[in-house]
Amino acid sequence: MTDSKDSRPNIVLICVDQWRGDCLSSLGHPDVQTPYLDRLAGMGAQMSRTYSAAPTCVPARMSLMTGMSPQSHRRVGYQDGVTFDMAPTLPQCLKEAGYQTQAIGKMHYWPERTRIGFDDVQLHDGYLHVSRDRTRDVAWYDDYLPWLRDQEGANAVEDYIDSGLECNSIVARPWDKAERLHPTNWVVSEAIRWMYRRDPDCPFFLYLSFHRPHAPLDPPAWAFEQYDSAELTDPPVGDWADELMEDEHRAWDPTALAAVYHPRSVHRARAGYFGHMTHIDTQVSRFLQALFEFGVDSNTYVVFISDHGDMMGDHHLWRKGYPYEGSAHVPFLVRGPGIPAGARVDQLTELRDLMPTLLDLTGVPVPEGVDGRSLAPFLRGQDASWRTYIHGEHTLFGQSLQWIVYEHFKYVWYSSWGTEQLFDLADDPHELHNLASDPHYESALKKARGYLIAELEGREEGFVDEGDLVTGRPVHAVLTQPHPPLDEGR
Repeated sequence: MTDSKDSRPNIVLICVDQWRGDCLSSLGHPDVQTPYLDRLAGMGAQMSRTYSAAPTCVPARMSLMTGMSPQSHRRVGYQDGVTFDMAPTLPQCLKEAGYQTQAIGKMHYWPERTRIGFDDVQLHDGYLHVSRDRTRDVAWYDDYLPWLRDQEGANAVEDYIDSGLECNSIVARPWDKAERLHPTNWVVSEAIRWMYRRDPDCPFFLYLSFHRPHAPLDPPAWAFEQYDSAELTDPPVGDWADELMEDEHRAWDPTALAAVYHPRSVHRARAGYFGHMTHIDTQVSRFLQALFEFGVDSNTYVVFISDHGDMMGDHHLWRKGYPYEGSAHVPFLVRGPGIPAGARVDQLTELRDLMPTLLDLTGVPVPEGVDGRSLAPFLRGQDASWRTYIHGEHTLFGQSLQWIVYEHFKYVWYSSWGTEQLFDLADDPHELHNLASDPHYESALKKARGYLIAELEGREEGFVDEGDLVTGRPVHAVLTQPHPPLDEGR
């Protein structure tokens, strides 16, 4: 198979769900093994400071495909069933430029079958509460499950929830079916099948979106057991954690946002989570080998990114939506034509930067009004002006968790409790010590607070009054009006 008559580069965008930014063995993680992603990073560039500004699936994936900040696309928290109403999108821009566009796996937009500019979508969003209705045929919103039920030995009610595991639970166990039937394998199998069916006369944009390592924590037995039988590093717990969250702990609930679970339960949860990562790593290798065999490897940008992370017990916190590194910091790797091997980009980046970066790399004009910025100059070894800070937020615990990252500091403000936190990420990457009350850091605190006040000025919630932050304001997961970021943080 030869390259297409159109010599423009292809794009393979690999998106994983809930993968922390520190969970690559190339970054020195003490437990996780990801040899094939390590090689991908070594052959291209790694963005070391990429954040998900509203770190749950719905708002993060809006930013990923529109290049817009949460304030601009209005999703500042998690809410299902909100109609996708943003244009243009990354696949739409590439399609209009002559690319064939295909999505396989998790989308998490509404309605479920909306294509957001893709030519076609093969869908598996995992367990979506808003969609799981026994009065609806699953084929309306999922392509994996009908396929699963068609496999030899399966029955008419075969399901990916047969194990009893839940989609946000810490309970972990190995996958209960043949490995080839796992949703992770299905995404890659369908992608390879699609490569045979693609139009050879135009470049392609292929979106491979894995539902894992998001719970249920059910990797294949080999992947689970290699971590379950190992001694794993304990999650870090800050000196602020117990006091801040003491009223939120729900150790009786395996889907809790904050809890001190039994050490064995924590160990198994982390084994399931890390096992998913190692499983995905091997399936990424499987697809990249196929890409080489199709003869298009050298002219394809391969991107690996996550929508958000998972606290996985850090500070006794679980799942996502938090401003802390486990939740908000994500991996971002790019390999492809013109990108030097081993490159590293240390600028503050966010999911909204993906769209303009890929358009820039492929020579497609970036639409006006996009909040994100192209990283292409840095990937090519050039220099460019860049933002001063990143503003992030998410509704959680009935309030808004607001945060600013600038230089090597992170500032956090809880909109109901009024709690302020300041972390020096250079000296304290695990956010163990809150410096907000330390007089030596007063100027850093005031500077970060000033950035946040400027971003929230005029917001519909009324977070700012006469130049000061106001606590106790009502919050909503979706704003009624867009509120674009300031130029300094755009």
